Amino acid sequence: MQDKDELLREAERMGERLSEWRRTLHRFPELSFQEFGTADFIATVLGTIDGLTVTRGIGLETSVVATLGTGKGPVIALRADIDALPIDEANTCEYSSKTPGVMHACGHDAHAAILLGTAVLLSGYFRDRPLSGTVKFIFQPAEEMIDEKSLSGSPYLLQAGAYDGAELAIALHMCPWLPVGAVQLHNGISMANVDVFRGTIRGTGGHGAYPELGSDPTWMLGLVLQALHGIVPRRVSALEPAVISVGQIHAGTASNIIPNEVQVEGTVRSYSGKVRDLLESEIHQAFSLAAQLGGDYSFHYQRGEPALANDRSVNGRIEKAIRKTEPSVEVIHQAFGMGGEDFAYVTQQLPGAMFFLGCSLDDGTERDLHTPHFDIDERSLPLGAAILANAAIGFFTSTEGHGEQEG
Repeated sequence: MQDKDELLREAERMGERLSEWRRTLHRFPELSFQEFGTADFIATVLGTIDGLTVTRGIGLETSVVATLGTGKGPVIALRADIDALPIDEANTCEYSSKTPGVMHACGHDAHAAILLGTAVLLSGYFRDRPLSGTVKFIFQPAEEMIDEKSLSGSPYLLQAGAYDGAELAIALHMCPWLPVGAVQLHNGISMANVDVFRGTIRGTGGHGAYPELGSDPTWMLGLVLQALHGIVPRRVSALEPAVISVGQIHAGTASNIIPNEVQVEGTVRSYSGKVRDLLESEIHQAFSLAAQLGGDYSFHYQRGEPALANDRSVNGRIEKAIRKTEPSVEVIHQAFGMGGEDFAYVTQQLPGAMFFLGCSLDDGTERDLHTPHFDIDERSLPLGAAILANAAIGFFTSTEGHGEQEG
C-alpha cells in the first residue's frame, strides 16, 4: 500500500477524534487576543502526541507552536488560526456555541483540528523513519481583528521568531462554496488588501423646522456617498479588483434636531498597491466635498493586512500533495475573492501559500463565511489533515540530500 493511501486512511480512522476536537473548539469560541481556553485545549492535545516540543506565548500570550524534528536541516511551517468572531450563532446543533455573541463562523475551529490531526499523522509517519528537518505547527491567535497598534496576530508571531528558519509556509482555509473533495488554489495575489476609512462630516446643525439657519451635514452626506460609490466604477480600471463598501453611518439624537455631524465608516479592498493608493486618495477627496458645501470634515484611513500573495512553487507542492493524497480531488484554479487574510504577512516574508478546502453541507441552508449559520461537512477534516501531512513529507523528500528548495 502506498504511503499516500495510508496517510489518508489513517486520517479517516481518526475522523471521530478530528470531529471531537473541532466540536469542542466550536462550543467554546473565543475572540481575537482572548483565546486562553482555546490555547489550553490545543496545548493539551499536542502534549499527547509523541515527539513534539510544545512552546506557548511566542509573540502573543495565546499562541501555541509545536515542533517535530531534529532542529537541523530544512524547516517547513504549517499554520492554523484559532480565534472566533463576534457573531450570535443561529445553528441549533449539539455543538453550537455556548458563548453568547461569539461563534466560529470562519472555520478556525476546523483549521485547528486539521492541524492537530496533521501533527498526529506526521508524528506517526516519522516515528520509524529518519526526519532530517523540522516541522513547525503554528496555532496563531487573532487573525480576525487588530489591536490598538493596528496589528493582528500574524505580525506578532513573525516578529517574535515563530517562523524563523522556515523555508516555506502553508495554510488552509475552509471553503463553504465548494463540496468535500474539491480544493481551490491560485498563484499570485489571491485575497485583498484590507483597509478601513472613517470620516466625519461637520455642519452647524440646528432646529429641524428651520434648516435655512444652519448647515446640514446629512445633506452633505448624500453627495459624499455619491462620490464614494462612484470611485470604483469611474476611477479604477475594470480590469483591477477593487471594492469600497460603507458599513456604518451614525448621526443625530432626535427627529426634530438637525445633527451637527455625521460619522461614516467603511471597508476598502484591492489587489494591487497602486490601486490601494488611488482608493485612499479618492476617498479622501470624496469627504473633502463637505468643505465645498459649507461644512467641514475629518478623515482617517487605516491600512490593515496586505494582499495574500501565493507562491507558485509552494502551490505546486500543495497540488502534488493533493494528487498523492487523493487523485480524484477536483482542483480549481481561481482567486479566493476580496476577503482578507493575515497569513499574507507571512507570505511577504517567505515563500508560502494558502489553499481553500471544500466543506459545504448539502442541506439547503446558506452557510457562508462570517454568517450565523456557518457550518461544515466534517468529512473535509481527514482530507485536509492528510494533504498538509503529504505536503510536509514531499517537502522533506525533495530537499533530502541537498538542502535546497525545489523550484
